[in-house]
Amino acid sequence: MKINKILTVLLAAGFVVASCNNPETKVTYSSGTAPVLTVSSTADLTLTPNPDNSVLSSLQFQWTNPNYMFSNGVNTQDVNYTLQIDTVGSNFTNPNMAVIAFTNVVANNFTVKALNAAVGQLQLNNGVPHQYSFRIISTLTNKSLPLYSNVVNITITPYLDVVFPVPAELFITGSATPLSWMGGGDPPATSQQFTKVNAFLFVLNDITLIGGQEFLLVPVYGNWTHKYAFTTADGNNPMGDFFYPDAPGNFKGPGATGNYKITVNFSTGKYTITSN
Repeated sequence: MKINKILTVLLAAGFVVASCNNPETKVTYSSGTAPVLTVSSTADLTLTPNPDNSVLSSLQFQWTNPNYMFSNGVNTQDVNYTLQIDTVGSNFTNPNMAVIAFTNVVANNFTVKALNAAVGQLQLNNGVPHQYSFRIISTLTNKSLPLYSNVVNITITPYLDVVFPVPAELFITGSATPLSWMGGGDPPATSQQFTKVNAFLFVLNDITLIGGQEFLLVPVYGNWTHKYAFTTADGNNPMGDFFYPDAPGNFKGPGATGNYKITVNFSTGKYTITSN
């Protein structure tokens, strides 16, 4: 019996030693190469609103694979790419910067309409040239291990392309607003009127919105014959989404009462609400 006990102890000790000599291998990041971005042309480009041109190719963007490497070999994860578009000199800090995502592709061919929509996200004046900066960022899961490409600058003249006809004026109304639902006999309230910034953009810089309530956008104060609303009666994302003419659903306001800025963009067909 003593011999069996001794053998059992020796075998257990041997197992512990063997386990200690074979620790679990940890995979670590080894290297990667910043992607190189090239564009089919960097000459000044004027985009035109001709419907026949909208589906034609404008610019093709290509970038190299960053070739992520790990201690156990070549990366096998999806590689995510983000094309950023900003104005020259802003260094990709513009809050209106365009961000376009791709996965496991290293090229994108923009049609005239798609490129115009992309640069239109920066909300610059149409019909005049602007200098835009383009770059690619590659990342892995959860935006890890970012690698930044070179920057390509191109002068582009965008055109006005709206999703819906743009009204002359725009107001907000509803239980989420200080004046609640506007009455037809009420005089227009400048405190709930948007400022028309350009041919397609309306901004209301500071308004108190009541938490958990609803609102609509209307082109004529106190008149619901025409309105901009959501597609279903149960509302939508409280901080911004698409809007549609004469849709059936009220917008849901923010959850918390506070001061907000509202932007309504008829070029993209979206509105945004940001806290002041």
